[in-house]
Amino acid sequence: MEVFSQAGGQMLARWGHYMAGVTWIGLLYYFNFVQGPSFAEFEAAARTDALSKLVPRALWWFKFAAMLTLATGIMILGFQKHLGGGQYFQTSPGISIATGILLALVMFGNVFGRILPNQKIVIASAQSVAAGGPPDPEAPAAGRRALLASRTNTFFSIPMLWFMGVTSHLAPLYDVHPKGAHRGIYWLITLALVVTFELNGTGRIAGTGPGPTKVYLDDHKKTIMAGFALWFVFLILWEVLF
Repeated sequence: MEVFSQAGGQMLARWGHYMAGVTWIGLLYYFNFVQGPSFAEFEAAARTDALSKLVPRALWWFKFAAMLTLATGIMILGFQKHLGGGQYFQTSPGISIATGILLALVMFGNVFGRILPNQKIVIASAQSVAAGGPPDPEAPAAGRRALLASRTNTFFSIPMLWFMGVTSHLAPLYDVHPKGAHRGIYWLITLALVVTFELNGTGRIAGTGPGPTKVYLDDHKKTIMAGFALWFVFLILWEVLF
């Protein structure tokens, strides 16, 4: 296979996509499963030191991994031969990968719209304290907003990785050309789920404080379980509609 060909370009794009995606999601899981619970047990001085020195480095890799994941994903689509006319996205493989793309794009928006801007406030506050200055009074609220967005991304990542990783294996188990009405019902339910959980995770539903709608986001173990529950809902939709 020649590297400088359409097939070779697709291969390289996929390789880059895997590497960038592993880095992005790996750091997402590090922040939620390791760093967050550990910081809650740190003494204030140790947490301030880590926030001012460790977190900026981790966020740098997190930011560029997310950007490269999106860029290589677009490259993969660009190298495809079977996307002409949009007919591919009416097939079960197309619906599967489109669901993964939808979830990934929402997650990407959360990174640059919620997580990074709010973490910037938190880090600046920690650096001010480390230098002997006062903390930013906005830092706790910013940290909470970043946490909710990060947990929302963790929640979405479980079904996202499923659709991204198993499309070629999943789709052949179902009708390759599902009925238009069934596709419409699927997308209505999918969009309703994604929009509702995204609005909740960004505080547009019931604010950003603790409460009944935030139960699955306030504990990383519950976030994982909720993510698998969402994955199961998608699986049921496929069983019923396709």
